[in-house]
Amino acid sequence: MTVRTRFAPSPTGFLHIGGARTALFSWAFARKHKGAFILRIEDTDVARSTPEAVQAILDGMEWLGLHHDEGPFYQMQRMDRYKQVIQKMLAEGSAYYCYCTRDELDALRESQMQQGLKPRYDGRWRPEPGKVLPEPPQNVPPVIRFKNPQDGHVVWNDLVKGEISIANQELDDLIIARDDGTPTYNFCVVVDDWEMGITQVIRGDDHVNNTPRQINMLKALGATIPQYAHLSMILGDDGQKLSKRHGAVSVMQYHEDGYLPEAVLNYLARLGWSHGDDEIFSMDQFCEWFDLDHITPSAAQFNTEKLKWLNAHYIKQAGNEFLAKDITGRLAKLGVGVSAEPDLVAVIGLYKERASTLNELAESIAYFYRKPVLDAVAAEKHLTDDIKPALAKLQSLLAVIDWQAEAIHHAINDVVAEFQLKFPKVAMPLRVLLTGIAQSPSIDQVMALLGRDEVLARMSENK
Repeated sequence: MTVRTRFAPSPTGFLHIGGARTALFSWAFARKHKGAFILRIEDTDVARSTPEAVQAILDGMEWLGLHHDEGPFYQMQRMDRYKQVIQKMLAEGSAYYCYCTRDELDALRESQMQQGLKPRYDGRWRPEPGKVLPEPPQNVPPVIRFKNPQDGHVVWNDLVKGEISIANQELDDLIIARDDGTPTYNFCVVVDDWEMGITQVIRGDDHVNNTPRQINMLKALGATIPQYAHLSMILGDDGQKLSKRHGAVSVMQYHEDGYLPEAVLNYLARLGWSHGDDEIFSMDQFCEWFDLDHITPSAAQFNTEKLKWLNAHYIKQAGNEFLAKDITGRLAKLGVGVSAEPDLVAVIGLYKERASTLNELAESIAYFYRKPVLDAVAAEKHLTDDIKPALAKLQSLLAVIDWQAEAIHHAINDVVAEFQLKFPKVAMPLRVLLTGIAQSPSIDQVMALLGRDEVLARMSENK
């Protein structure tokens, strides 16, 4: 049987980290087994689904490179098919009309709660042999309920959590069509998984409670039951449920914050899954290794510092020309236009080893293309009166030497020797004058890229 997995988000918000991990695992499982990965948009919640949210999902999947083989399919475009299946179930007796009003259901719930019972539909409109149903009221549009089995258990071997067994007595008769005729989420999922031939359903463990109902409906339809794998939740750095302050933001926010998709994917792959002690690997390698046996059933914990560490690794590995295309846009957002000199590709080559995010990289090199604002603390500490004669002498040497990093280094050494100073005593104030701060890569390489005219101008302006 060909493996067919799906990612089926509801477009009621953005594609967040939890959803992205589900998509990644579903995609990787299909790739591992040379199967198909289907994208399905579950947009039956019309009041909350928006075109913007759909686009956010598509953008996030595109940025991550999780390309689907089929779809995207939209449930709202399949309404006629769902209604056909419901009519078939009504005819076969696996579904029935229920005329309970909202007030009746509220009263039933209240009564059950007062008795300490679990609130559930009591089956008053459920047809049974020998049972006489009331005459349907004329002014109450009915819902349609699935006739759930009342005996036995629903048992499945969850590929992450192990065997799960739910007594059918715990399940009431689920509404599969509202009183306006529109099918409900749980029913649409069943029909889609059945007709799209889904073989493995990989999703978050918040769907565990839906699974026994969906299995029963699939059985009623005579469908093949897929395997289920329910992924554990993701906790934030502080061990609490993931929230906006530590990761539950749009995947595209990570793009905005300067993360590379390779880093995000690599990090997500290790959130609840492992391959020995391997930390860094390509997506090709991940697809080759990936299985459901090594997914932990316990909650995974998000670690922002680990993600930054991975991102720094991928920035170092990225080509300078590739980074330059991205960094140009990030500099523009900082109000910095990139000029022909110094060469941005060369500047990135000098600085990328020091950056954890692309935003950090852009911010750290902005001074190459605009005058720096001197850090007041660093200026007070390093630009002291006693160092100014040495800097003046260095400025005179820089005006005439061959403008290469090696020659610049020699000029600084000559001043250090003449004034009997240590190298940092000259290099640190020089960094402040030229970059605005006291930290930078090798100062002679920075100066070589800035150019003679710019170096001399900044030294003169900040005497």
